[in-house]
Amino acid sequence: MLLAKLASTSSPLRGIYKIVAEQRERRKKSNRNREKESEWQERVVQIRRVTKVVKGGKKLSFRAIVVIGNERGQVGVGVGKASDVIGAVKKGVADAKKHLVTVPLTKANSIPHQTNGRAGGAKVMMRPAAPGTGVIAGGAVRTVLELSGVKNILAKQLGSGSPLNNARATVEALRSLRTLSSVAKEREISIEQLYA
Repeated sequence: MLLAKLASTSSPLRGIYKIVAEQRERRKKSNRNREKESEWQERVVQIRRVTKVVKGGKKLSFRAIVVIGNERGQVGVGVGKASDVIGAVKKGVADAKKHLVTVPLTKANSIPHQTNGRAGGAKVMMRPAAPGTGVIAGGAVRTVLELSGVKNILAKQLGSGSPLNNARATVEALRSLRTLSSVAKEREISIEQLYA
């Protein structure tokens, strides 16, 4: 406020005050951008050292499985590979942002109905739960559900124990969820007619 007043006066330091005021404005804007970005939470599910056999021997790199979510119904799973861990995680976050899924949450912060998901050899079964139950799930499934904003759910991994396939199966199951309003819209009838 004071800098803005000084910048408007006709003193010889007016140019300097103007520059300082502009810099302060830029900092405020960058802080707002950081706040928008910080609503997304990132969790690294797994980091693996992988090798590629080439003519001269083996080429080492890192693979990171990353889950991002805003805990308000959006979640994504991404994979990144790079020669260093930080690069792999950054690529994983970028990949996860490209594959976001919107989850319809109920008032009890659960899912609207029972659902199953499959990815590779992994199967995930999910059921809605009463308030106070918590997230009853393990491994990558738990991470995906927590970051999506689900607070009460029963989930079970079946088949493969691969963290990537289980995370993808969970996302697939969440993608298949439908609400009453969406079903009514698809059938072109009112919600009241669904109950009849």
